[in-house]
Amino acid sequence: MECPHLTASVCIAPDSAAFPSGCPSSWCCSVCRSNKSPWVCLTCSSVHCGRYVNGHAKKHYEEAQAPLPNHKQQEKSEKEKTQHTVCMDCSSYSTYCYRCDDFVVNDTKLCLVQKVREHLQNLENSAFTVERHRKRKFSDNSSLNKKMLKINGSTSAICATGLRNLGNTCFMNAILQSLSNIQQFSCYFKELPAVELRNGKTAGRRTYHTRSQGEVNVSLVEEFRKTLCSLCQGNQTAFSPESLFYVVWKIMPSFRGYQQQDAHEFMRYLLDHLHLELQGDSDGSRQSHMSQETSNRSSGSKCCINGANTVVTSVFGGILQNEVNCLICGTESRKFDPFLDLSLDIPSQFRNKRKNQDNGPTCSLKDCLRSFTDLEELDETELYMCLKCKKKQKSTKKFWIQKLPKVLCLHLKRFHWTAYLRNKVDTYVEFPLRELDMKCFLLEPENMGPESCLYDLAAVVVHHGSGVGSGHYTAYATHEGRWFHFNDSTVTLTEEETVMKAKAYILFYVERPVPATPEKL
Repeated sequence: MECPHLTASVCIAPDSAAFPSGCPSSWCCSVCRSNKSPWVCLTCSSVHCGRYVNGHAKKHYEEAQAPLPNHKQQEKSEKEKTQHTVCMDCSSYSTYCYRCDDFVVNDTKLCLVQKVREHLQNLENSAFTVERHRKRKFSDNSSLNKKMLKINGSTSAICATGLRNLGNTCFMNAILQSLSNIQQFSCYFKELPAVELRNGKTAGRRTYHTRSQGEVNVSLVEEFRKTLCSLCQGNQTAFSPESLFYVVWKIMPSFRGYQQQDAHEFMRYLLDHLHLELQGDSDGSRQSHMSQETSNRSSGSKCCINGANTVVTSVFGGILQNEVNCLICGTESRKFDPFLDLSLDIPSQFRNKRKNQDNGPTCSLKDCLRSFTDLEELDETELYMCLKCKKKQKSTKKFWIQKLPKVLCLHLKRFHWTAYLRNKVDTYVEFPLRELDMKCFLLEPENMGPESCLYDLAAVVVHHGSGVGSGHYTAYATHEGRWFHFNDSTVTLTEEETVMKAKAYILFYVERPVPATPEKL
């Protein structure tokens, strides 16, 4: 939300010298000395703990609102008409107004909030230049480091960067980490030229999008590009995707606020909006960065979703053939549907398995794919309007995959509505790390080579917990040839066996390159 007085004369005048020294995220409450959830008052620069610790930040605000002597009461009343006191989270740099009782995303006309944020960032960077490398869990484990050095034949350890949680943003972090480790997709954005959204004295400075800057300064593609570039640099323990999150708030209203969201829903919104924005480039500069392979395709083979082809549809786009047959007259209807991901049901025989029941068959990813593509009789609520019978009739439906994408995204439907609530299917689904063969699900498998239908796993998103509105999201992804577990700010090296035991929610499979055949002389 917007604090109504931030755009006017807000009481933000902290002197840089008044701030404590050291890293802001480790500052202590001036009352109880707790270093958990520190908040700095932007009026007086004092630091207090948040409401989920001992609540001294809120008490500090309430004390500031206490009645004053009569001779000062009128002066205070006039002052309150134009000023709101706000505080800032020392870890995520989110701004909160206790009078509005909400997080705020706008700034003053003089960008005072942004200046404070940049000052806190500089303090953190200077305090953690050496310390942040020590805190990496996978770098801290000497035995793992030695193993990495021996395997790679190099003196440098593999580095990966985490993403700070900005308040229940693990759903976003898990998707961003997965997409950043899909090279076919992320490299395109990292090679894009930067978009300069501000001019004059502020040119070249880091942009924090706030609502007061206006819609013309919002670019999802640009903030997505900067986030991916920060993740690939590997020179910091964790990066704060605050600018990207604020842009998400602007263009995706359903994701505003700090409540838990669904990772799959966010991924679809993100890809759709990136696709739309890439189409909307007026100068066509981004379109020129499309791969030569994409530009050489015939228009009939493109998977176009909402218009022209982009890197989103080029990488994730596939085509389904939907066959519907009338059971009364036998009329067959076919249509082709483009897709960016496939949502797969976990078959009921595995869903109904009791939690502690270890015996019996294990559900596999192939079982879910077969359930998706098997012939299905539509129920009474999905009767098919037969063009020949001129009325709705009982019918069957079957899916075939006409065109496979370069990156196959598979979403397992783990959340199901019941009469009163949404339940989670906690069934373990076995999935391969290598050589997922999709040939048997193709419409015309005879036209595909033996190698062109094989996929290798690149990333897995996992939901921990029992409900869609709660729980926690993490991701496993391959980074520089090794598997890592991305848990917000924490990144740890892990083994393939650990990945295979995960209860996957979203799987990202990358098409295995077809080996080049030697030319005949």
